[in-house]
Amino acid sequence: MQRIFHTPEGVRDIYGEECSRKKRLQKELHQVFSRYGYEDIETPGFEYFEVFSNEVGTIPSKDLYKFFDREGNTLVLRPDFTPSVSRACATYFDPEKGPVRLCYTGNTFINNSSYRGQMKENTQMGVEHMGDDSAAADAEILAMTVECLKAAGLTEFQVSVGQVDYYKSLLAEADLGPEIEEHLRELISQKNYFGVEELLKGQNLGDNLSKAFAELPQMFGSAEVLEKAKKLTSNPEALSAVKRLEEIYEILKVYGCEKYIAFDFGMLSKFRYYTGIIFQAYTYGTGEPLIKGGRYNELMKHFGKPASSIGFAIVVDNLMLALSRQKLTVPAGDKTIVITYDPENLKKAIQEAMELRNEGKKVALCPTKEEQD
Repeated sequence: MQRIFHTPEGVRDIYGEECSRKKRLQKELHQVFSRYGYEDIETPGFEYFEVFSNEVGTIPSKDLYKFFDREGNTLVLRPDFTPSVSRACATYFDPEKGPVRLCYTGNTFINNSSYRGQMKENTQMGVEHMGDDSAAADAEILAMTVECLKAAGLTEFQVSVGQVDYYKSLLAEADLGPEIEEHLRELISQKNYFGVEELLKGQNLGDNLSKAFAELPQMFGSAEVLEKAKKLTSNPEALSAVKRLEEIYEILKVYGCEKYIAFDFGMLSKFRYYTGIIFQAYTYGTGEPLIKGGRYNELMKHFGKPASSIGFAIVVDNLMLALSRQKLTVPAGDKTIVITYDPENLKKAIQEAMELRNEGKKVALCPTKEEQD
């Protein structure tokens, strides 16, 4: 019986001042979305399993919350907004006629291992920009990322930008098996330089290609790392991927946010739908990314309407935690004015409360203790 007073592991109640601050933060972030011309969309809290299946390249099946409807269809609590919004875009919009800009707010559900201490339900806010494959679209999304973090009150943060196409072009040249490829991706993501070297020893890749893979975990930093990336390979697709990053960086200078940008060629997402740039935003006070995003040009093909797309998701709860640890308080809004009354002055109390509410004040009427008794 005691269980009814507690939440299950991985979820929690948010109330009082914390809840007010969270709502205020969400309002500030949504204003950034609106200023860039993004329109709201709401997608269901659960969808058919196929929307998030392995073919889409999203969360592993074992980490999904699955259940069945009366007809026996497998349904899934939403673990990731991007496939949901992509499905909706393919259903209601036509990106071929012009770019589609959509933004969302809602909760995601992932059955993480409880040993890692991660929440299984998280509030996310994000944007998806569909039907535009330009470097300008990439730069706009990165500029919005910076502006959102500033709007939240952060001043010290970094947006690390990777390039999946650089890695994929080297991978195509290497022609490794699926198991080796997955192990290699994990080692590079973990910045395990020696692990990469050891894994590739018996693969007969040639010195140049082996060196390029081995260098990836260490290839992060300022714009200077782009020159290093070009020197590591003569692969045309890889060089084209670096050129794209250079174009994006030049546009970011126009936005005035290049000082927040770093490059990381070892950043490889577990979401296999990413194709071009990927990025994560960090600040001190939390080890988890505050914002994650990237380009996913192949995802909408799964829903029958191919379109180049890019977007990001803000993990609102991680952002709240970072602000708290940095002693940066999001205003909770005006305090509630409490007017107490007894039977004799109830009419007067109601009139006073109505006047204050008409002025935009928050007012609560409470009976005196004697009246309550």
